[in-house]
Amino acid sequence: MVVLEAEVRVRPKAAPTEGGVTSRRSEHKEPRSPVRWALLGVLFVVVIVPIYLLVVNAFKSQQDILDNPFSVPLSGLTFEHMSAAINSPQFNVIGGYGFTLFLVVVVDVLCILLAGPAAYAIARSLKRRTQLVLLYFLAGTFIPGAAVIIPVIYVLREVGLANTVTGLVAHDVASTLPVSIFLFVGFIRTIPVDIDNAATIDGAGRYRTFWSIIFPLMRPAVVTVLILNSIGIWNDFVSPQILLSPSSGHYTVTTAIYAGISQYSTDLTKVFPNLLLAVAPVVIFFIYMQRHIISGLTVGAVKG
Repeated sequence: MVVLEAEVRVRPKAAPTEGGVTSRRSEHKEPRSPVRWALLGVLFVVVIVPIYLLVVNAFKSQQDILDNPFSVPLSGLTFEHMSAAINSPQFNVIGGYGFTLFLVVVVDVLCILLAGPAAYAIARSLKRRTQLVLLYFLAGTFIPGAAVIIPVIYVLREVGLANTVTGLVAHDVASTLPVSIFLFVGFIRTIPVDIDNAATIDGAGRYRTFWSIIFPLMRPAVVTVLILNSIGIWNDFVSPQILLSPSSGHYTVTTAIYAGISQYSTDLTKVFPNLLLAVAPVVIFFIYMQRHIISGLTVGAVKG
């Protein structure tokens, strides 16, 4: 008995943690389904083929595009058409960069200034009427922007902002508020209320508490909102095309393309280079910032 007890005492114990973790990992490890990989492959092809055609055909002649749009004739590639698109004052896509960036910056700043305090008030209130306000903002996400563009024209005409940059900025800010407030509310609700109470004890008011304490903690959600709004404004065509007539003299990237190549739609050496100039910045921006979009969308999804 003594010998057995001694053997039991000196017998090394197995590491249950490492083995348990390994077994759990092997149990939870999902097999790679061929159907999933097939679907991902199809999705990849659907996404990459239009981009490939746009990039390749932007440096080819009209005849090469018509004969074989998928080919890459290394000897036939030329930068002549791209240079003409950049330097041509008629298309003015590069000139549209400046005005579009101006819209993006102004709308993003105003959206943050309005959506932030509104989301903070909604997230920290338990009143029923406050939740109804949130539902009111959420209702705006289900209404297509093109469906309200005509009523917006009449409203802007009544207040004297028709065919003005101010009217376009006001419309863009209003259209970005619903999603921004929704994302901000979900994120603020994950921040403990004790932080607000501690700031109140130190003498901070509601506005100072939000801008000095809560807002810096909202960086992931703010970055996500800025990225989504910027891409939406950059790609928007209906709003600037209708709310700003050609007589205004202001063109965004999308409206500059429409104004420049609409009469030359059959000349593919003008269509593809200008489309590439319009799409390239936003594609590069999205690829670089995609991890911030994903983290910002998921960070407020689960509380705790």
